[in-house]
Amino acid sequence: MENNITELMTQLVFQLAVIIFAVRIFGKLAVKVGIPSVLGELIAGIVIGPYAFGAVALPGFENGLFPLNSASLAVRPELYSFSIIASIILLFSSGLETDLKLFLKYSLSGGIIGFGGVAVSFLLGDIVTMVMLKTSFMDVRCLFLGIMSTATSVGITARILSDRKKMDSPEGVTILAAAVFDDVLGIVLLAVVMGIVSAVSGGSSLSGQAVALIALKAFSIWLFFTALCIVLSKKIAQFAKLFGGGFDFTIAAFGVALILSGIFEKQGLAMIIGAYTTGLALSGTEIAPIIQEKIHGIYKFFVPIFFAVMGMSVNIQELTNPAVLKLGFVYTVFALAAKILGCGGPALGLGFNMKGALRIGAGMVPRGEVALIIAGIGLTAGVINQELFGVVILMTLFTTLVAPPLLNILLGTKGRGTRKEVKSSESQQFIWDFGDTQIAMLIFDLFVTDLRKEGFYVQMMNISDGLTQARKGDVALSISMEGSKLNIQTAAEDMGFVKGAIYEAVLSMNNSLRSLEAIKNSNALQQGLISSENRVNSSLMKILSKNVISTDLHAENKDEVLEELVWLLEKSGKVLDHKEVLADIKAREKIMSTGLENGIALPHAKSNGVKDICVAIGVKKDGIDFGAMDEKKSKIFIMIVSPKTSGAPQMQAMAAVTGVLQKTDGIEKILSAKSSQEILRLFTEIKK
Repeated sequence: MENNITELMTQLVFQLAVIIFAVRIFGKLAVKVGIPSVLGELIAGIVIGPYAFGAVALPGFENGLFPLNSASLAVRPELYSFSIIASIILLFSSGLETDLKLFLKYSLSGGIIGFGGVAVSFLLGDIVTMVMLKTSFMDVRCLFLGIMSTATSVGITARILSDRKKMDSPEGVTILAAAVFDDVLGIVLLAVVMGIVSAVSGGSSLSGQAVALIALKAFSIWLFFTALCIVLSKKIAQFAKLFGGGFDFTIAAFGVALILSGIFEKQGLAMIIGAYTTGLALSGTEIAPIIQEKIHGIYKFFVPIFFAVMGMSVNIQELTNPAVLKLGFVYTVFALAAKILGCGGPALGLGFNMKGALRIGAGMVPRGEVALIIAGIGLTAGVINQELFGVVILMTLFTTLVAPPLLNILLGTKGRGTRKEVKSSESQQFIWDFGDTQIAMLIFDLFVTDLRKEGFYVQMMNISDGLTQARKGDVALSISMEGSKLNIQTAAEDMGFVKGAIYEAVLSMNNSLRSLEAIKNSNALQQGLISSENRVNSSLMKILSKNVISTDLHAENKDEVLEELVWLLEKSGKVLDHKEVLADIKAREKIMSTGLENGIALPHAKSNGVKDICVAIGVKKDGIDFGAMDEKKSKIFIMIVSPKTSGAPQMQAMAAVTGVLQKTDGIEKILSAKSSQEILRLFTEIKK
């Protein structure tokens, strides 16, 4: 038994390793061809799964790395358990991203349109399945396919709206508001259907009265726990914070989600409903944005595993089955039409014209994560078979692929989408390059914090998408960050407010940085670099060679020293862009001179102009004014440059080389050295 467990765990380790790399490779390829990464992750699962290459015999795995477990559960239970945790993380995150205030009171039109989309999608999905399978409307298979037709993946639409500068347009705001209602109503319907499934599995009758009682029970359980969690949300947040800082209370909050997930499952409902409810309750608390940030790491690890496992459940042969293709085609067409009719129809009665109604309907078309989760629940529970699971996969793939170009075309047509002229729907774009990614992130955080203080509701449209939206009344902002650039889109009349808020954030940052000015007036920290106590790591000295050492610099001033040292760095073979390295070195010198005491100068910087850490050493025996701490001329110059994006030990290298100088009377030896080989020997033969 022990050997069997060890073997299973070993196989699980290999499976996870393969999945980790497969989902990232296929995810990146998907993005490159213009489709969401989630579809790439799904396809990765299909390719490496038990119905494809996963069943190919390998050394040590005679049945393949991903052998078929059973028709209802394609993968081994231990791997499937990872996907269950992933689905809870995904729905917990979705709940956190839900605008609870919007759901409760923000937009009447959003509620009506969201309800219309869910109702029509459910009815058409159920009826189409009923007709094609020649069964009854209350057949649990039909109910499940009805539910799976209701889900909307608003993250895809939000990105298109942002790219088109339509996030704050009447259609954009309405779509985002309706998507909130769509998600919540879909969860309620799932609770009801799971209650029916539970009753059917227990052999209960499905008379009209029985269905009504089951629906009432399921809805009551969901409503009770949702209301309870919302009322106690601040208490839950306070409880989570008892466990410590950001990471600690994030894990504690997720623990609450696991508890509620288990309670819902025990009541015959789905775990994901409990996870979503917990996230929804906490979405309005002060710790919500911190949880979103801290949970991002485990989200990025677990959630792609879920989509891969869903892909592994797809029987490729069933996808080519004429019956599956026929039902899949009809079901997909009606799923697409359902959102356009169900959301676009009510929009016509709420001030939108035909153009606006079509835009709203198209924006609600993409299905995604929730549809796949519900399909997985149904397959595992035996409610739907491989054929119907394949139908859902086809629908999800098609609606996700067709929605972006369709919405882009509709948004590209001229003319407003409302019957009457409303607040300008043309957004302006504010882009500011702060020149440094860390500074941009700090400004972003300050800006978002200030927005919350102003009463804005700030949410990430998708935890993995990098897009944030802020709303208050009829003011809507789309915020994204790429590298050191902060990009904000909003209506023209709100741009003054945005620029003012960014200016205040910059002033706040500047004021904070001024508190660090005391460092310039104290040598205490800088003297740490020339301490005799610095650790001398001989392995770091291997980056030196005699080619990058000069015993007689020709420079006559500071700028010439820097340029000559950069030319020495070129000889290391690690410099990609000479000008960029020199510019970064000079920029660092403008902040504060790197001239230390006792004739030592340590010019350094991080730069994308090098591909790896590199060091150059130069000697100018009569010295140069380098702005040293002791106001004496500098004679020994050690330049260290490392890439901005790598984990190169630049500070350790700086401490190591100065440690060599202090521990071995190195200053005198270097100044008296007649060749670069002598200086090299001083550093490479040093004892720790």
